Amino acid sequence: MSDIVGKPLRSAPEPAFDPADQNFVADPYPVFAAMRRQAAVHWHSQLGYAVAVTHAACSAVLRHRSLGRIWTDARPEEQFTAFNLLHRNSLLENEPPAHGRLRRLAAAAFSRGHVDRLRPWVTRRAQALVDQLAERIATEGSADLLAILAAPLPIEVITELLGIPPADRSVLRLWSDSIVKMYESDLDPAHQRDAEQAAADFTAYLRDLLAQRRKFGQPGNDLISDLIAITDVDKAQLSEDELVATVVLLFMAGFEASVNVVGNGVLALMRHRDQWQRLIDDPGLAASAVEELIRYDSPLQLFERTAIAEVIIAGHPVPAGGKIAALLGAAGRDPHAFFQPDRLDISRTPNPHLGFGAGIHYCLGAPLARIEARDALLALCQHLPTLELAGQPRQRPEFVIRGLDHLPVTASVGHRVVR
Repeated sequence: MSDIVGKPLRSAPEPAFDPADQNFVADPYPVFAAMRRQAAVHWHSQLGYAVAVTHAACSAVLRHRSLGRIWTDARPEEQFTAFNLLHRNSLLENEPPAHGRLRRLAAAAFSRGHVDRLRPWVTRRAQALVDQLAERIATEGSADLLAILAAPLPIEVITELLGIPPADRSVLRLWSDSIVKMYESDLDPAHQRDAEQAAADFTAYLRDLLAQRRKFGQPGNDLISDLIAITDVDKAQLSEDELVATVVLLFMAGFEASVNVVGNGVLALMRHRDQWQRLIDDPGLAASAVEELIRYDSPLQLFERTAIAEVIIAGHPVPAGGKIAALLGAAGRDPHAFFQPDRLDISRTPNPHLGFGAGIHYCLGAPLARIEARDALLALCQHLPTLELAGQPRQRPEFVIRGLDHLPVTASVGHRVVR
């Protein structure tokens, strides 16, 4: 074995956080800073695996080929039939060679011009939703940016990408919300049952949708149609279960990440008025602002990996079959990787954040997520430059998926930036 990050560090005390502690969830970054000062990797007895907290250690966890996504069925298996099926067949939960085949097919479908097709549509929808936000503020004095912009935009984008009927958007969002709660630690039995039912309902819905597409034999200009039709070099296609799992993964990743990039990001800008004004004055900073907002308050805080063979990360041995997680929020505030990491700087460059992952599991939908967030910010800057908080935001109680439930904002409606 070799230490792939650096010299072994002294053993650290028990990590100082409880993922269910709402004080910690509200602001985990001071705790992460204290952990980084102690060691690059910590054993977390409550989670049952090690956690990496420095940028170098997290990057190693994500990239090392002896660490993989090895799916273990939720147990008891008979109670999680649908949930386990979705994950056994997911490209995110598989390693080569299965991962390579699944990702090649999904990437080939993506490469058929879908991102370019959606670019002008995303811009128009972002502007329309910001107009709705402005109208609500004008009539009621304030509005929830999460409910009117941050959540609807990614739902509309991912369903437009996939070719899912608009009437079904709300129920798919509810199913996604229930399923992702299974990624939190110590989920109570009621929420576990809800997650399994949501997985079963989502699976049944997609099987019916796939059957309809095949029945009519006229594929549409959407990603699901291309996923059905695409073949690899060996003329192999995605199986029915793989198709369902791929669509569910793309939907959940496309929604859960993007809503929290916009929500967390706008909150950060409202609390750093100088950076908000910089963006208004120079819209050309929108692309780098998106990267900085992802780094500053990562929508995904933790990503697990399992050791295929024994490996050492920053002096911490991970036995074969053992788990280690990258704490992405901690990596994003590492002073060894970022100058003044607790300062929001929308022009920061370079910005090697790990918010979209790294290695073979790098987010397939990252280009589209960047477009959504950029267009949302630009529409807000142009139509609501006087935007400000109208009350206390409400944090979601979960740790792994970091986001808000409520973001009240107000503005002097009618003031627009004219260029």
